[in-house]
Amino acid sequence: MKLKLPIGIQTFKKLRENNCVYVDKTKYLVDLIENVDVCFFARPRRFGKSLTISTFEALFSGEKELFKGLAAEEFLYRHDFKPHPVISLNMSDITTNKGLDAIEESICTLTNKVARNLKIKLSNTKFPGDLFSELITSTAEKYNQKAVILIDEYDMPYTEFVNDPDMAEKVRDLLRNFYSRIKSNDKDIRFVFITGISKFTKMGVFSSLNNLVDISPDEQYGEMCGYTEAEIIKYLPEYLDETANEFGITVDELVEKMREYYNGFCFDFGGKHRLYNPFSTLCFFQKKKFLDFWFESGTPAVIAKYLKTKKITVEQFRNVSVSKDLIYNSVEIEKAVPENFLFQTGYLSLRPGTVNDFSLDYPNAEVLNSMSKLATQNILHDNNEDYTYCRNDLLNALITMDYDMVVNVFNRLLASIPYDDFSAAANQNVYINSYKFPPREWLYRSTILAFLRGCGVVVIAEMHTNSGRADLVLAHKGKTWVIEIKVAYKGESPAKKADEALRQIIDRNYAKPYRDAFCMGFAIKDSIRQITDARAQHFLLKE
Repeated sequence: MKLKLPIGIQTFKKLRENNCVYVDKTKYLVDLIENVDVCFFARPRRFGKSLTISTFEALFSGEKELFKGLAAEEFLYRHDFKPHPVISLNMSDITTNKGLDAIEESICTLTNKVARNLKIKLSNTKFPGDLFSELITSTAEKYNQKAVILIDEYDMPYTEFVNDPDMAEKVRDLLRNFYSRIKSNDKDIRFVFITGISKFTKMGVFSSLNNLVDISPDEQYGEMCGYTEAEIIKYLPEYLDETANEFGITVDELVEKMREYYNGFCFDFGGKHRLYNPFSTLCFFQKKKFLDFWFESGTPAVIAKYLKTKKITVEQFRNVSVSKDLIYNSVEIEKAVPENFLFQTGYLSLRPGTVNDFSLDYPNAEVLNSMSKLATQNILHDNNEDYTYCRNDLLNALITMDYDMVVNVFNRLLASIPYDDFSAAANQNVYINSYKFPPREWLYRSTILAFLRGCGVVVIAEMHTNSGRADLVLAHKGKTWVIEIKVAYKGESPAKKADEALRQIIDRNYAKPYRDAFCMGFAIKDSIRQITDARAQHFLLKE
């Protein structure tokens, strides 16, 4: 019997009792229980953190039937195994949109709810930290066993205010007082496992937990959450066969396509493990379409605002080199540089670097395309209708080989870039492969490239490096475009620049690898930020 896809199921017991696919990660849980007392594990949303918490709860509760055939089954049958009472707090249940007092009250409500589940009556104190201490001591006393504490999304009340530093600091202080009770009640605690999206607040919120072990970057636990390619092949063979048949390709060809679109997340500092997001993977097998499931399932509005506030372009984080200190060291969220913030939240992933640094890049096509779409919508003033019109016009123009409409769409896009972004860009020095971009040229190119990716167009970009390749090669619905971009600054002729762009495509044989390509060179007149001259030629490879 084919197992069900556990889309949206975060409860281990429900998953196992409903004959769902379960990628066995329980060996990591047993290892942690045997070797660590208080541990912290950061991963982006939708990576299985909540399921891990639920699995820990079932394991400590001694629900042996749920672990039949899994790696942890042997652990439950050891002669010295004893069930322990579990205090499980999901901080994503906290109300965050009604002020600090409401957050405090909501934490108390959550703590009381857990107490009722454990059949424990707490006092009427309104102080979350005091209530948490009371819950820990009362649980150990009632069950005559040390308590296990599992905290899911520990940072959610805090990261909700990524764009409000003052409020973020107040919430951090509140959480610090609450979580500090773990240390003060150490004698009544058997094991602590804490998860969250980021580790920004580890030093601030958990400053009193000097025995906290951060396993987030450890190679040993690099595959504890997320699917490896080998696990997909092992646990989801029937879905691979079905989907490959749907696409009319082999399983190997399907896996190759999935690898490009969904694989590539990496969090361990060895940079060795490559992971698929479980949510995207399962949704892909359900819908049998390459869509941006993970990105659209969470909080893109927060990321969009962050990109806009920091004036971030998508292309500036392609293969960017960062120091190991930047990644290793925890910082408060309001002080984090964009590279750190985007890495912690999963939008950038580690790639091998040198002895002293790492490389960061977008993990896969899903994230890169989605971030590009967000950046473009920011440029179009958050107007999704404008974005949709531009996207539809572009895609139609690429199919019909209407270069006038392509120019029109690009000009609408360039006209939407805010004036202050141009001013900021003029002061930036951007280098790609040792090539220094002239002022503002980077912004023109990255804006157009982000728009193309956000529209779902297959695009290869050299971004005017000195490697001798075209700026952009586009592929859409069987049509190929080769585009070269020039910028005409004060005193330069846009017409000559456009001629030069097309001549460069022809003279350097940029279109030669493609049997049928539409070549276009255009010039952006810097003073008005518009494409004023364009040249085009249809290239057919002779047999």
